[in-house]
Amino acid sequence: MFDANIATWILLGSFVLFIVIKMPVVFSLAVSSCIAMLYMKLPLMAFIQQMAKSVNSFSLMAIPFFILAGEIMGAGGISNRLLDCANVIVGRFRGGLAYVNVLGSMMFGHLSGSAVADVSSLGSVEIPMMEKAGYDTEFSVAVTVSSACQGVLIPPSHNMIIYSLAAGGVSVGALFMAGLVPGIALGFLLLAVCVVMSIVRHYPKGDKVSFKEGVKTIWNALLALFTAVIILFGVTFGFFTATEAAAIASIYAFIVSMFVYKELKWSMMPRILMNTVKTLAMVFSLIAAAGAFGYLLAFLKIPTLITTGLLSITSNRIVILLLINLMLLLLGCIMDMAPLILITTPILVPVVQQFGMSPVQFGVVLIFNLAVGLCTPPVGSALFVGCGIGKIPMEKAVKSMLPMYLVMLAGLLLVTFVPAISLTLPRLFGYNV
Repeated sequence: MFDANIATWILLGSFVLFIVIKMPVVFSLAVSSCIAMLYMKLPLMAFIQQMAKSVNSFSLMAIPFFILAGEIMGAGGISNRLLDCANVIVGRFRGGLAYVNVLGSMMFGHLSGSAVADVSSLGSVEIPMMEKAGYDTEFSVAVTVSSACQGVLIPPSHNMIIYSLAAGGVSVGALFMAGLVPGIALGFLLLAVCVVMSIVRHYPKGDKVSFKEGVKTIWNALLALFTAVIILFGVTFGFFTATEAAAIASIYAFIVSMFVYKELKWSMMPRILMNTVKTLAMVFSLIAAAGAFGYLLAFLKIPTLITTGLLSITSNRIVILLLINLMLLLLGCIMDMAPLILITTPILVPVVQQFGMSPVQFGVVLIFNLAVGLCTPPVGSALFVGCGIGKIPMEKAVKSMLPMYLVMLAGLLLVTFVPAISLTLPRLFGYNV
């Protein structure tokens, strides 16, 4: 026999220690799980079985296709056409390039499903373009990084598929619909900040585009945006599963980029496939290692202990939800999104359900919290990429992002305490949430 308290300290303590000494998260999860299992005298074969079980899911097949579609669209000229479309719509106003930045991220981010991909592909165009037009570099980076966080909320988002798996099979379609309104609302909140700052700092107006040129530009962009229609409405109305939708989206993106826009070349495909495999290996390794770690969490009844601990502090629903948000924001500052989804979901879903929050709504709240973490030091991956493109220290970017942080936190609180924001759309389409 073993002492469950000691096993819990070994599992969690070793994991935290490995994170502190900057061991990769995958190995931190795996090694801490093995150490705990050795103490508990559980067969290590169970560790391998749990890892295999975690990735043996049909739903996860959607992730490689979504990643591939994002890579194809980034290389095939789709991102540039979406920027041109955004410029036609809002570029003529004062601070127009800032609005183009936000709107471009809103359109491309939901296609790639990745904040880092958004910053990498759009930021390399937007930041130099804004600097050349007279915008501060710090502001340009701040807008690019903060607006990229919409991409993990607006469907399709492979992070929502990971959450669906971790939460025990929550409907992917319901999650997609639930993230749509909060993601768009976040975009409009960031647009409001850009409007105020553009007026205060007297940023320039963009060039007007002729009606004929505007119609042509929007028409070209519609082909790219139709990818989202295929995925969102196909899954919502039950024409195909998320996996089938992702596969069709990949094929559609390939056809549009290769044969319509003609910017995707056969010579580019090996690099696209290699990038896809690299990202996929990272994601699936995390899922496998977190599956074994999660098995031990459940075996040691840690979710129940945490639920009891939180309820012993207070039974006030508002206080509990605020504490959960605070904890997720702090964790998001030091860890990446995918492992946090896999680790925290099985722990926190039982807690929020006791207070009447739907797992679908909590999925949006969780991903919203961790999206803020993507642009927050010290481990914000989107922030790192943006600072690298803009060639500025992180401190300057963070200072310029303070107004963005405030509106993101305001949006987070609204999504947390106003269920209708995330649940109205899924209910309209017949999901039981």
